[in-house]
Amino acid sequence: MAGKGGMTAREWLPLMGLAFSAFMMNTSEFMPIGLLVDIAADFSMTEADAGVMISVYALAVLVLSLPLMMLASRFAFKGLMLAVIGVFGLGQLLSAVAPSFALLVGARLVVASAHAVFWSIASPMAVYAVDYRRSSLALSCIATGSAVAVVCGLPLGRSIGLALGWRMTFACVAVAAFVALAYLWRTLPKMPAGKRFGVKELPGLFRVRPLVGIFVVTVVLAGAHFVGYSYIEPFLLQVAGMPEGLVTTVLCVYGAAGIAGSALFSRLYGSARFAFLRCTILGVAAALGLLGVAASAFGTAFACCVLWGMCYTAFNVAFQAEVLKYAPSDASAVAMSIYSGLFNLGISGGTQIGGLVVAASGIASVGYVGAAFAIVAFVLCGALMIRPMKRTDALRAGDK
Repeated sequence: MAGKGGMTAREWLPLMGLAFSAFMMNTSEFMPIGLLVDIAADFSMTEADAGVMISVYALAVLVLSLPLMMLASRFAFKGLMLAVIGVFGLGQLLSAVAPSFALLVGARLVVASAHAVFWSIASPMAVYAVDYRRSSLALSCIATGSAVAVVCGLPLGRSIGLALGWRMTFACVAVAAFVALAYLWRTLPKMPAGKRFGVKELPGLFRVRPLVGIFVVTVVLAGAHFVGYSYIEPFLLQVAGMPEGLVTTVLCVYGAAGIAGSALFSRLYGSARFAFLRCTILGVAAALGLLGVAASAFGTAFACCVLWGMCYTAFNVAFQAEVLKYAPSDASAVAMSIYSGLFNLGISGGTQIGGLVVAASGIASVGYVGAAFAIVAFVLCGALMIRPMKRTDALRAGDK
């Protein structure tokens, strides 16, 4: 029987499993941000020192993405995905029982390894699981799983952490991982190995100027975002003076605004791509710049988080769409893997810069520093992204 979009159950079932796995991977990445205060207190550390766990994870994904992607191209996809989900679940269990901060970081590196491999194979597997005419829908499902995790992962992890403790948060993700493992084992069709990819093919990908621009702006804007976002929990507690329950509410508002940003993307992006890209970056810059002022009252803090969540999520979805638009058809998964790795470079750099700001001038300053980086991203967007995109679009239109 055909389901939504004309797909059969045999197509939708594995696709939904892969989309849920994408949600789970990115949720796991962002959860520690909402648990930072509790983790730091448990190991008698400052929030800035505990934030190293976030930047190390992101750096590991950056470093591992390319070599593990090339290794992954040697194996059949189904068995490889099952192994990835199994390693991911094991890393979550190790995180839950880690007796020291060093071992917690080590457990997070296990998770980061699974994360890096997952994003090198998730997109081609999604395309393989459906009829070729629905490949765009398959890719959008994976992107949606990732985007929902970005907006919901932090409040979800924080809610579980407040109710059960931060260790149980990781344990709950481990349970979800093993459920996903069983589900994918039952629903994924057998898939051969994908096209082998070697280092010699990389230069061709980096000769696509719009892609290079996307990659550069991604690093800067992701870094700008995480200068503030990595420390949003202690910021709201210490600077805004919010009680813990209200902090969770604000983070949920941020997540709901992100869903609204996705809706705006689907409605507006096709008719005003370049204006949309510029507005999302300016929105992130404005939210970060106003964060310190907005913290003086609950209402303005809510409004600032609405703007921030909406624009950041819209940026993330729009940039993924642009990667898929300009990447060569036989290298879209490779381009998405590089995008993921560079995004994590921004996460790592932003978290480390935020930690330095916290240590040097106090947590109240993280928004201003993040805003400065976002303005740089806005300038680079016009020079390195939009101009090459317009030229490339004109050339493609002339070839038709």
